[in-house]
Amino acid sequence: MSAQKSTDSALLTDTSCGSTSNDGEASTSERRRGLPKALRTLLDTSGLIAVFVLLFAALSLFVPDFLTGRNIVGLLLSVTLIGTIATTMMMVLALGEVDLSVASIVAFAGVVAAMVTSSTGSVAIGVLVGVVAAGAVGAFNGLVVARFGVNSLIATLAAMEFIRGLAYITSGGDAVMITEPGFFDLGSASFLGLTLPVWVMLASFVIFGVLLNQTAFGRNVLATGGNAEASRLAGVNVRRLKIIVFTLQGVVAGIAGILLTSRMGLGDPNTSMGLELAVISACVLGGVSLSGGVASITGVVIGVLIMGCVQNAMGLLNVPTFYQYLVRGGILLLAVLFDRWKQSRR
Repeated sequence: MSAQKSTDSALLTDTSCGSTSNDGEASTSERRRGLPKALRTLLDTSGLIAVFVLLFAALSLFVPDFLTGRNIVGLLLSVTLIGTIATTMMMVLALGEVDLSVASIVAFAGVVAAMVTSSTGSVAIGVLVGVVAAGAVGAFNGLVVARFGVNSLIATLAAMEFIRGLAYITSGGDAVMITEPGFFDLGSASFLGLTLPVWVMLASFVIFGVLLNQTAFGRNVLATGGNAEASRLAGVNVRRLKIIVFTLQGVVAGIAGILLTSRMGLGDPNTSMGLELAVISACVLGGVSLSGGVASITGVVIGVLIMGCVQNAMGLLNVPTFYQYLVRGGILLLAVLFDRWKQSRR
């Protein structure tokens, strides 16, 4: 009897130890799973970062004047338009949608801001009206996609055409000259050697990076892009979410368009043709999935910089414009193929 009790006691001890051991393993496993998402993101983007580092090193060695301070500042300025808009395009693509109207919104917002500024003599009013007009276009896109269930590719393709047409009608088909000198400060004002457009781009990277990765709103965007029906059943208001994201896209495109207009010195309805493809290319190159649910601000930043470096190098090497189109098209194709490869691997 005593031996039996001893055996039972030993078994209990072994079970307790096993339980403790299993709990410890589970705890370790949980800690590993919970080891910051940033670590997984870094691993996912490490290949892209390596590509950028190698590209930058190669261009620094073989392209004259590439590594000069003046050129680096110029490079940052040259990617401000694509980089700023890519932060919200990232959100749209993460939803599993797409926005082809951003280039037209840029032109429209610039024309509206230039006309209102010149007619009222107030830069603040001109900027406000331009941003509101751009945000209204984005909200309209979101409403058509979310409320009426129109495919975002078709909805924004239609918007791309009629908003560009609206820009031509508003300007009378000609560039709008700006008569208020203060408007030019928007594109030329500088701080710590960097102009306002560069600071706006950097602020956009931070704001939308935090919004995507550190807030419930960003998690809902990624969840909806991964499975919209499951998100709806979990209590996410998918329609409202899409309208908000498209509105943000319009507002940011409007801000970028106004800054571009300030730099150019006029509101041009012809500006930014093909910009939407460059923005989408930067996002997809940065690991944002075209099927939704996957996005990383780190990847988008690297994607923007890679495209900027390639464009800058072609300019320094005096590569003919026709060949630059080939290179940009090749980058877009490679980005899409890379996205397909990652999807198949998942």
